[in-house]
Amino acid sequence: MKNLSTFLPLFVALLWTVTATGQQTPPSGNRPPMPSTEAPALNTAPKGNNKILGVVIDSLSKQPVEFATIALYLKNSDTPVDGTTSDDKGKFEISGIATGDYRLVISFIGYRDKSLNDLRLTKNDVKNLGNISFAQSVSTLKEVEIVGTTALIEEKVDRTVYNAEKDVTSKGGDASEVLRKVPMLSVDLDGNVSLRGSSNVRVLINNKPSTIMAASVADALKQIPADMIKTVEVITSPSARYDAEGSGGIINIVTKKNTLQGLTLNVDIGTGNRGSNLGLNGSYRKGKMGFNLGGHGRLFYNPALSTLEQTTITPSTSIRTLQNTESFDRGGFGNYNLSWDYDISKNQSLSASARLGARNFGNEQDIAISLFQDQLLKSSSFRKVDSKNNSGSIDFNIDYLRTFKPRREWSISAQYSRNDLTNNFDSDVFAEDEISLLSRIRNLNGNLNQETTFQTDYQTPIGDRQLVEFGGKTILRDVDSDYSYFLAKDASDNYTIDPNRPAGALDYQQNVAAGYLAYTLQTKNKYTFKLGGRYEYTDINAQTVENGNIDLPAYSNFVPSLNVSKNLKSGFIVKAGYNRRIQRPGLQQLNPNFNNANPQNISVGNPGLSPELTDNFELALSGNIKKTYLNFSIFRRITDNAISQIRKPYDSTGAVITTFENVGVQRAWGTNLFGNFQITPKWTINGGIDIVYAFMEGRTTGLNGLSEVVTNEGININGRLMTQVTLPKGWGIQGFSFMRGSQVQLQGRQGGFGMYSLGIRKDFKNKKGSIGFSSENFLTKGIRMQTELSSPTFTQLMDTQRLNRGFKVNFNYRIGKMSFDAPRKKAKSVENDDLKAGDDNNGGNNGGGANGGGMQGGGGRNNRQK
Repeated sequence: MKNLSTFLPLFVALLWTVTATGQQTPPSGNRPPMPSTEAPALNTAPKGNNKILGVVIDSLSKQPVEFATIALYLKNSDTPVDGTTSDDKGKFEISGIATGDYRLVISFIGYRDKSLNDLRLTKNDVKNLGNISFAQSVSTLKEVEIVGTTALIEEKVDRTVYNAEKDVTSKGGDASEVLRKVPMLSVDLDGNVSLRGSSNVRVLINNKPSTIMAASVADALKQIPADMIKTVEVITSPSARYDAEGSGGIINIVTKKNTLQGLTLNVDIGTGNRGSNLGLNGSYRKGKMGFNLGGHGRLFYNPALSTLEQTTITPSTSIRTLQNTESFDRGGFGNYNLSWDYDISKNQSLSASARLGARNFGNEQDIAISLFQDQLLKSSSFRKVDSKNNSGSIDFNIDYLRTFKPRREWSISAQYSRNDLTNNFDSDVFAEDEISLLSRIRNLNGNLNQETTFQTDYQTPIGDRQLVEFGGKTILRDVDSDYSYFLAKDASDNYTIDPNRPAGALDYQQNVAAGYLAYTLQTKNKYTFKLGGRYEYTDINAQTVENGNIDLPAYSNFVPSLNVSKNLKSGFIVKAGYNRRIQRPGLQQLNPNFNNANPQNISVGNPGLSPELTDNFELALSGNIKKTYLNFSIFRRITDNAISQIRKPYDSTGAVITTFENVGVQRAWGTNLFGNFQITPKWTINGGIDIVYAFMEGRTTGLNGLSEVVTNEGININGRLMTQVTLPKGWGIQGFSFMRGSQVQLQGRQGGFGMYSLGIRKDFKNKKGSIGFSSENFLTKGIRMQTELSSPTFTQLMDTQRLNRGFKVNFNYRIGKMSFDAPRKKAKSVENDDLKAGDDNNGGNNGGGANGGGMQGGGGRNNRQK
């Protein structure tokens, strides 16, 4: 980790400041209630010498109720002035209360709220309420099942939440299938995600980065079983508490967690003609300590057909390429995690987690290539390409949280991540007869990404309607990529180094120091203002074996944010927001490895890329009209120095090379409309449409060999429609359809496609498990997509067909006994989410192979408790 001395002084100074600030207010000795995600109502009561105490007990079992929330109100006020929680013996105590008339409200999950009114306190009064019986709102059984009625889509103050666990058709699939159903998101055939037409989004898992995102977000999503996902949160206007990266926004995938007391084991099994999955998840919790150990694995396989017609143009001639490809994707992966949490005391908690990941992805291609020069056949060849994308990753977190008073807390977190990625391909070149071996090519590309993060955050209330937050963060990254090319004359010949493409290496260090200050104000007339600023300093050192040091100067950025919301009398909420975001290049764009697994469509990264800046504006209105929920938003996005994917002719064979350059200007205007309609209590329909007008400007190479300005513009349209019906005797049915229109690129358009699925599930009588059947694209063989690209020097038409008609059978069963447990407030964790991945709109031109890398993730965090 280079340049550590540059950043540790800032981090230590911030840490000392927060610690000193926290020591000014001694803990009350009672654990406060969990904060809500809405604007806070804070403690402003005058202090005195009075005290209230008591014991909360279950009305039936007469046992103490631990961690019940006790809130103290002035008699004629709806704003709490103080509060605490009951301890492990049900006891609670609130001291330092001024003389006056009060009411006490007790609440806890699974119980009916209880209110004690007309509590009058005089000078030096001690009000002992004794045993307070607390009645459950559900029947107590030896085994408790909690049945949720949460809506499929929820709109919160700063995010849209898709409750994936209510989705029948996602069983046995992966995360990319779930994300297609989320409002404002679009996912292409390769699993690349875009938000409101922008592919520059950051993806977090449980509010934290993961090195499984390192090489490609699309590949990482295939590793996350849909059965693991509880919710997907889409954050379009992040506040200053988030790192500044991710110009399009942030997607947070929240996985299922067991919050009940006892020992449980969940088993998920699925099989189908396009994939199979197995998941085991066990939890144990006793008292103040809990453990969770889980493992999930998945196998997938999918054939595809594609044709390519490509023409490269020079002043003197033109070369036309006809290419037919049959490919077969296959892969297997496993994710294993161990988490631990412990309540040190009523106002301190410690948690740690380790996640191990392993993947083995492969792609086999049979490619027939014919080259024509000036309409005459020049040559024909046949290639068999075998690409491998294997990796092993580890993420380790340790988090500490100290709570002083309600809404006053300090957290410190550390994270270490490592990803070892091997991205190789072998290519055998045959003559036209597909028998005579002409040569063999091998590309080896190994990547190592290491990332260490330290972070601290502090928040404190000011008055009854204000909150101040500040914190600091240091991210230390070290990325290495080694690559080499080898040749062999025939199957019996040994590989030797290719003299035209010698071995190379990229050594890249990126260190980021950041600090932020955020302020929240809630007015009496129901306005909420959230404003803040974040300063980030980035230092980069990079060198390659071929060219030595790369001149990449350090840079600093100040990124402001402002969000305003207003609760209208009609029940609707109107929101407006502005933020500036940074998009740093990811290793997939930086990696100079020369990937020619497909010899007519070559790709190579650019180590000299600099970050891009984006200004985002949005206005949204949401609310209910009887049983119909509606959300409407409009937005504007302005990006300068954009990292654009540039294609140009490479050599006399007619090949086109794809790379990345800071040559772009991007402007986007758009609107999103989403509705949820409850036809009957057991039948709902929801859907939405996203319309984006995009303008792009960049530079490319003209016929004269000089750089020329090129522009493109057009409208992108995406839509989705879902219906869900609950039937008697545990049956349920769900249908889904998704349409992704053609997408504007700087040099053309990527084709659109549509998908649909149908799922049926039957819950067992004992509610411990279920069995289901689902199918997608069952009326057709699969999905077809056409992409057209052009410039002054080339034209390209690609037709791709994915034969992904699929059928799945899923089985789920739960073993173990559970009882209610307190909703524990966990220490907050590191969340890095900066770094731009490879351009998602690649038109399917990579053809498998070795352009991969290891740096993805690194910066944003949301410290709200879920």
